[in-house]
Amino acid sequence: MTLILREADVRAVLTMSDTMRVLDAAFRRQAAGEARNQPRRRVVLPEGRGVLHVLSAYVPGMPGHPEADGPGLVGLKDYSAIAGRVRFLVQLFAAEDGRLLALMEADLLGQMRTGAASGVATRYMARPDARVVGLIGAGGQAYTQALAMCEARPVEKFLVYARSIERTRTFCDALAAKTGVTCSPVEAAEQAVREADVVVTATTAHDPVILGAWLQPGQHLNVMGSNWGHRREVDGEAVRRSDVVAVDARDQAEIEAGDLLLAAQSGDFAMGRAVELSEIVAGNVAGRPHAGAITLFKSLGIGLEDVAVAGLVYALARERGLGQEIELLP
Repeated sequence: MTLILREADVRAVLTMSDTMRVLDAAFRRQAAGEARNQPRRRVVLPEGRGVLHVLSAYVPGMPGHPEADGPGLVGLKDYSAIAGRVRFLVQLFAAEDGRLLALMEADLLGQMRTGAASGVATRYMARPDARVVGLIGAGGQAYTQALAMCEARPVEKFLVYARSIERTRTFCDALAAKTGVTCSPVEAAEQAVREADVVVTATTAHDPVILGAWLQPGQHLNVMGSNWGHRREVDGEAVRRSDVVAVDARDQAEIEAGDLLLAAQSGDFAMGRAVELSEIVAGNVAGRPHAGAITLFKSLGIGLEDVAVAGLVYALARERGLGQEIELLP
């Protein structure tokens, strides 16, 4: 039987700590060459009327436990961005026999896994004494990024900049209530960057919202808003000044990491410098070579993350009796 899981079911079971745990294990499998990830593929409709995006992967282990022995999961996330709406769906199959285990709505799942990837990167790349987070953006993705920062470090303050001061204040009130951490709106992105130990960009910007001239020694950056080759949130100088530049998948980065590709075009970066986050998690590459290093994680969002987290949601939903069972593709 196939389990149908709605957004409410995902929200009922998924926590940031569990999501980061599962991604840590999945990245270790990736570093060992035991997982499989396909870069995002897109179908762009005529006249730019919309886009269908597809990400697929294989994750070894058991649902919710990539570190365990087991045949693993194979699946995909697809999402359509058409007529002003975005709709997300994960299809999860048993790698053992191909059974369709679940269909799940995946808007929150995507936000959580993206935040968790930055959280894992921060855990391995930020200074141990990092306490202040500068956050550029005040939407749903920014919120889960902030939750992940609290899991990765004992955050004492958020400095938040977004274009709408009203939206920023509402965001800060909600985040402070959720985390108990002081959350202050600031009037300029530069202030949020200069005063932070960890900086997160979570915007829909086409052009840089962070300049390399603002960066301070010892900072860590999580850059996650863009996954198109012609868009970026940080300028070439920010990339050039970063001692370590990590991505969640190198082959996907060579297609859609505009922050890095545009820096390479201007001579500020060589794509060969990019390392996969999985190599840092596995201990094969140092995430922070010294205390004063500037480090950068360019998050793209990959199918490996979606399938690993979908396996966690599936396992927890089964345990708790959530979702609706239907007979599909027996």
